[in-house]
Amino acid sequence: MRHPDTWDAILAFVFAGAVAWSLVPAAETLARRIGAIDTPKARSLHEVPTPKLGGLAIMVGALGAGLIWLPWNDTTQAILAGATAITLLGVIDDIFELHPLPKLLGQIGAALIPVVFGGVRVDSLTLPFVGGFDLDWAAYPLTVIGIVAVINIINFIDGVDGLASGVCAISAAALAVIALSLGRYEAGVLAALTAGASIGFLRHGFPPASSFMGDTGSNLLGYLLAVTAVQGSLKTNAVVALVFPLMVLAVPILDTGFVVARRVKYRSPIYRADSEHFHHRMARIGFSQRRTIAYLYGWTLILAAVALALRFVPYSDNHGHFNAGWTAVMVACLLGAAAASVYLLAELEILKLRRFRWRQMVGLRGPTAPPPDPEEVDAGVQYELETGTFRAVDPSTGEIQAVDPDTGEMEPVPAPPDGSPGRSADAPPAKPRR
Repeated sequence: MRHPDTWDAILAFVFAGAVAWSLVPAAETLARRIGAIDTPKARSLHEVPTPKLGGLAIMVGALGAGLIWLPWNDTTQAILAGATAITLLGVIDDIFELHPLPKLLGQIGAALIPVVFGGVRVDSLTLPFVGGFDLDWAAYPLTVIGIVAVINIINFIDGVDGLASGVCAISAAALAVIALSLGRYEAGVLAALTAGASIGFLRHGFPPASSFMGDTGSNLLGYLLAVTAVQGSLKTNAVVALVFPLMVLAVPILDTGFVVARRVKYRSPIYRADSEHFHHRMARIGFSQRRTIAYLYGWTLILAAVALALRFVPYSDNHGHFNAGWTAVMVACLLGAAAASVYLLAELEILKLRRFRWRQMVGLRGPTAPPPDPEEVDAGVQYELETGTFRAVDPSTGEIQAVDPDTGEMEPVPAPPDGSPGRSADAPPAKPRR
């Protein structure tokens, strides 16, 4: 049995991309015939009904490439079987909108296939300053939890045209390079075909999208990325093996982390959809869909570049000895990535919103009025970010109203506790947050 090499990864990438690209129109036709259409809702960022079975094209491209360029052994069979199962679960969800519990159980079932029958497990880990240790029986549940977690974080960011497929393409490409450099050629091929299928779909999913991948595609891409991470880096003895997948998937991980933390804080069910993802926040402060994905693509690229730097910059000999010059380069890369992350988390969510509110208050008060107090603006912005209720001018009344993030409806603005700008004294109270 011939083992795959770098050329096989390149060919798998091209094949999966070409097949996915060419089959998306057929998937759109099928979606229209069976009623798998995403109708715009209050929290949606698209405006027209859109077919959502584009993930079927991703599946055909990915599985076809896997059948050709991966060795036909128990591991490959289990991985492809799990991919088929998770895709079918997504199709059912796209058509019938499953309740979260059966969806979760289906994800666990699909994840168990490669873990139990294909040996796709993290049997041991090597951590800095700790060394290596075996996970024994815990390898099974921990690997399943990890796969299901990645499936869901990719599903969570699939809320704006082209975002999930683009982030998956960047992440998979980085994981492919890392896996191939570590001699994990089968994982490299798997990552490459995942990147290719993602890019192939992106031709139709880039805004304005003609097709959505739906849960069919997001579940599959999350599954493939998780399996690739396990096979490509976590099974190696590299000290930073755990860092590679965490770094390349940091954007969806952070997005999901912030959203889940907010739902826990406000005692909302974790599975209940809301409008607090990064792309929703960007839309509320005036970003177009293309500008939103450009920022998030850029952030993902920066973090993927840091992961590649960790792999290829010779800052250490892996025996505790560091090269001063290359270590300085690596520290500079990490600081640059940290600065970019802080910029996006702080500037996009707070400072740009602050400038927007400043201009809005100046416009409402008139050019002859004194400028707003900076502390007043800061307090109002902080209140908005903490509560998730953002202000806008209601075009029907000309008054500042709140935009409920769950419904998108206008409602009176409650005054923040510190007296910063909100509603007038005689305005009725806002309806309570759920």
